[in-house]
Formats: sequence, C-alpha cells, structure tokens
Amino acid sequence: MMRLGTGIGWRPEIADAVERMPGIDWVEAVAENLCPGHLPDSLLRLRERGVTVIPHGVSLGLGDAERPDEGRLAALAERAEALGSPLITEHIAFVRAGGPLTASPWLEAGHLLPVPRTRDALDVLCENVRIAQDALPVPLAVENIAALVAWPGEEMTEGQFLYELADRTGVRLLIDVANLHTNHVNRGEDPAKALAELPLEAIAYVHVAGGFERDGVWHDSHAHPVPRPVLGILTDLASRVSPPGVLLERDENFPEPAELGRELDAIREAVELGGEGGTALARAWSSVGGRATTEGEPVPPARATEPVAPSEATRQRLGLAQTALLSALVAGTPVPEGFDRVRLGVQARALAAKRADVVAKVAPELPLILGNGYRAAFVAYTQGHPMRGGYRQDALDFAEELLLGGRLTEGRTRRELRRWWLDRSGPAPRPTSRLSQVGRAGRSLIRR
Repeated sequence: MMRLGTGIGWRPEIADAVERMPGIDWVEAVAENLCPGHLPDSLLRLRERGVTVIPHGVSLGLGDAERPDEGRLAALAERAEALGSPLITEHIAFVRAGGPLTASPWLEAGHLLPVPRTRDALDVLCENVRIAQDALPVPLAVENIAALVAWPGEEMTEGQFLYELADRTGVRLLIDVANLHTNHVNRGEDPAKALAELPLEAIAYVHVAGGFERDGVWHDSHAHPVPRPVLGILTDLASRVSPPGVLLERDENFPEPAELGRELDAIREAVELGGEGGTALARAWSSVGGRATTEGEPVPPARATEPVAPSEATRQRLGLAQTALLSALVAGTPVPEGFDRVRLGVQARALAAKRADVVAKVAPELPLILGNGYRAAFVAYTQGHPMRGGYRQDALDFAEELLLGGRLTEGRTRRELRRWWLDRSGPAPRPTSRLSQVGRAGRSLIRR
C-alpha cells in the first residue's frame, strides 16, 4: 500500500495557503469541481513539486439501485489520468433514486445518503463497485458516510458491512473517523467496535473533520475544528494499524492558515500516540456522554471473492425503498414505515439548507439580487420542487419559479432576476441588444 503521509483537502479558497503550508505530503480535490483540460494552476504547481493529488468523487452513487453511470465513471477516470493520481475515492452512499426501475421520476438528493445494511443492498453495492473498478484506470477506495437517519430492519453493523464489501470486491477503504463519531452520537454505534470489525489492511487512507452538536444531533459540517473525540478515534485506529495516509477535510468557514496548521499538528500527534500504544487514552478520548468504547482485535485482510450478481428484482426492491425515503426527504411524501419521523425532518431541513448554500455558491448573483430574502425564498421553493438536474439547473429552476409564480412584484429585483435568468437559460450567452433570441425552445421569454 502506498504511503501518503499527512494531507489536506484542497479547496480554491485555501489554495494559496495549502501551497505554502509546510509538511503537506498530498492533497485531495473534489473530482466534480475539476476540469481535466483546465486544472487549477495551484494543483499543477503542487503536482510539479511531487505532491500527490487524489480526486474524490461525491456524485457517482455507488449505493444507488441503478448501475453506475458510464459517463460519470469516464469523467472520474479522466480526472485521475490528468492528475497522475494513484487512487480514486468515492462514497458508500446513494444520491439519486427513481427512474426506470421504479417507473417514477428521477429524484436527486444533492447529498450522500446511507444505504441500508442489508443483504440486498450489499449485493447491489458489490456489483456496482466491481463495475466501477473495471472502468477506472487506478484502484478505487470507498468511504463510510455520516448518517442522521437509520434504516429499519438492518442486518449488519457498519463494520460487518464494510468487511463483507472489502472481502467480496477487494476494494480499498477510506475510513472517515469523523463519520464514525457522527454515527456514534446520532445512532448509538460504537466506533471502536466498528474499527475492530474492519479489514484494517484494506485501508487506503483516513479522513478527519469537524462538526457540531445541536439538540442531540451531530452535524458533520466540515466547517468547524476537529473535536477531541474524533482525534481519539483516530488514535484508536492508529493503535491497531499504521494508516497509510491521514487527511484533514475543511469545506467552508476556513480559518487562518496557522489554525489549519495547528489542526494538522494535532492529527499527527493523535497518530503518533496510537503508534505508541495509546489505546487506553484513545478509549477515554472517544468516550461520549460517559460511555467509553471497547477495544477489539484487527481482522484478517480483505480479499476479493467470486462475484454473485444481484437479480433485477433485488435492484428493484432496493430502488423502491430508496425512492420512498428520498421522496419523503425532498418531495414531502409520507415518511416510510419504520423511520424516525423527527430525524427524517432534521435530515430534510439539512438537505434544503445545503441546497440553498450550494446554489448560492454556484450562482452567487442570486443572493445579491434577492438580498436577505434569498435563503427563506429558496428553502420555501425546495418544499415542492425536488432537485432534477444538479445545482446549476436548480438555480435556474428556482429563479424561473420566482418569476413565473408571481412571488416577485414589478420592480428592480424582478428586472435583475429576469435579466440573470435570460443570460443563463439559453444555449448561448444572451446578446445584449436582442432579448428575443434567448429562451428555451418552444417557450416564450419569462413573463415581463
């Protein structure tokens, strides 16, 4: 296994700081934010210095009931080749549901949602992972995710589920210790028990990130300092196996470079402590609410076994279950039986808030045009309008709904929003002197 060392998530907002930061052995970049033919200069300079860059996918949907999209796989492969990456990473999650399997419209989550830990879901996930492995030019590693909700009727623990996945496919694991902490707080799962059940020799690297707790729910924000319990889980992991690489994730609310440096130092210290046999201290640090975790022994390395393809009926069962859950989260349909209604409400609000935040980044003109009313208007819009084609399309659909739905009266705000929509909704930028040339086929201009 390649030794990566200590890394940080590369983001445009901290690109300059990352380049100047001492002791950075490698970086990870969100794959969907990169264009292979126009890579950011910062990443190119890091590559020239010999810094490894790994593309981290967030939208493939390996846990979807449908098979992975060939276009998305080709895009991941292209990014890995452009960066000279030794590895590609993605998530054990579903991100969309519906479609032909369920004879219903496609629904996009815009977020990573947990797959049920059942035999059906595992069979589908294993085949999807094998399809991805065959399509990618370098090895694949998959990440455990954080979850606010738990599926009813689960048949395995997280550790057992990950062990079987690695055993059956030979896929490598990206273990996010912050997500283990999240699932401990939100679902009562013991992080040390999960570590004890993992095939630790399959670990490609480790993620560390911060979050916050509100009303008994831990939110994996990637926008807050790494808390001590998460460092404790990292120490526990390092006491069981020497992780090939450890990476600090931060997606927003970026602190000063010196503060990021201190967090990286704390991560290095946590790994060193584990390597020195600091399991007892790790258990104490991982304790939440007075309940210490338990120690376990490592399990044998993962190995790929003979594949058993799931039937179409298996995929359909999973697809129907995922569609029912996602529809309740983004379309306001009834909560499926067995789910916690309160937690589902928290997740639905979190999804709406994330959509609002990401659309504000993708289309920063919208908050400027709408001012303080942007967020409330967008959250209200999400309640009856599931995302149907990514965040850029979401921004256009939102603006169109405001203009056609009569929510904006005549005035400067409506004129500016209409101009913005016209500039971006056509197949090419709008000529400033000829508004009539713009618009979708078969549709007149947005009503004046």
